Amino acid sequence: MALTAYQTQFKRRMKRAIKLRAKADQKARRYTQLLADAIGAAEDAATQMNALNQLYNVDVSTYTLLTQALHANSGQEVLVDHLAQSTPGEELVIFNQVPDGNGGQELPANSLFGEVATGTPILSPPQVDLLQA
Repeated sequence: MALTAYQTQFKRRMKRAIKLRAKADQKARRYTQLLADAIGAAEDAATQMNALNQLYNVDVSTYTLLTQALHANSGQEVLVDHLAQSTPGEELVIFNQVPDGNGGQELPANSLFGEVATGTPILSPPQVDLLQA
């Protein structure tokens, strides 16, 4: 059975949304790994700073304010754990047959879905103040 324009439009929009979600997930994974690596590097630097502080009897801060906050609040282990608990593409998408709504006709173009709206824009009527003094 052939799909109606409405169902085809849904399928096209859903594929685009899934692609955007996958790209966002890929970026989040990459940045999470980079942040975990940076926190690890900050911990290595802090270890060296502590050794220098002890050897030379000085008191130089081992972390910057940012790396201290990242180390204290999330830490490398937490980020790596989040990455380990989640794998790319873990949520399968099964296309069910979409009910044939709107009489089988496509819905109007919507910029939210990356579509260019053509035609005359629909303007709401101006608000009229009924309580004029």
